[in-house]
Amino acid sequence: MPAPRRIVLVAFPDCQSLDFVGPLEVFGIAERLAPGRYATEVVAPTGRPFATNSGLKVSPDGSTRSCRGAIDTLVVAGGEGVRSAVRDPALVNWLRDAAGRARRVTSVCTGAFLLAEAGLLDGRRVATHWASADRLAERHPGIDVDPESIFVRDGDVWTSAGVTAGMDLALALVEDDLGPEVALEVARWLVLYVKRPGGQSQFSAALAAQTAEREPLREVQAWVRANPSADCSVEALAERACMSPRNFSRAFSAEVAMTPAAWVEASRVDLARGLLETTFAPTEAVAAECGFGTVETLRRAFRRRVGVSPGQYRERFRAAA
Repeated sequence: MPAPRRIVLVAFPDCQSLDFVGPLEVFGIAERLAPGRYATEVVAPTGRPFATNSGLKVSPDGSTRSCRGAIDTLVVAGGEGVRSAVRDPALVNWLRDAAGRARRVTSVCTGAFLLAEAGLLDGRRVATHWASADRLAERHPGIDVDPESIFVRDGDVWTSAGVTAGMDLALALVEDDLGPEVALEVARWLVLYVKRPGGQSQFSAALAAQTAEREPLREVQAWVRANPSADCSVEALAERACMSPRNFSRAFSAEVAMTPAAWVEASRVDLARGLLETTFAPTEAVAAECGFGTVETLRRAFRRRVGVSPGQYRERFRAAA
């Protein structure tokens, strides 16, 4: 049997607990299911105990400086502590050196800022927490930041969105190493309802766009959710809000941060996801009920917003469920 894959998780004061604890649990359960495949260790800049941003006290296995030799997978956590960590030249230099000794390099949440500071993300497509995507793109214009995907693989560099997305990333790494059956069994042990594909959106339409403050616009949103197959054109929605199409579009976009058409599509996709998860309705019926008219229209919108086809989404969901 080959030597265990060495998984090094990098944490630091005020990091997000689940950014490294989540992947640690995934690899730990994978090791119990397939003994001898993984050896995990948590390292921190000083090697001394520290507190995460939730107050969790952590005693790392060692310091980054003492972590030498070949690494299979380097996992870098994120969280509030990243703001200080990116200003630690010793840590940044160590990450650059460790990446050269690693088969693959990964980050969770805003851990991408540390990889970027070390020059490891230039020219790559990258995921991070949706709330930090604009800041990452502004600070590192040479990076193609994906603000929606749960995780992104670009060659030997894997990056994920925030917090629980680190577990999705780790499951994908396990699947890459040991196959889908082991990854699915790990997901079952973790009671994860579905092992989500990386291209899936970080949030549903209900979270992606906030509820409008003005009563007429809120009523329109509620009506669309209740009547997705009705005429949801700008003109029809503006009439329901007793506004001109131009004023409606301007007011809606200002309050919801999406155009009416984009929000309607996102809302319909969100409803379609629910039907695919909870019913055996044919795709044609789902498309009609959610207002897409044709399966092809549903398929294009689904790929654009979720990253996979409706059939692939349902297949993955049923397998995990």
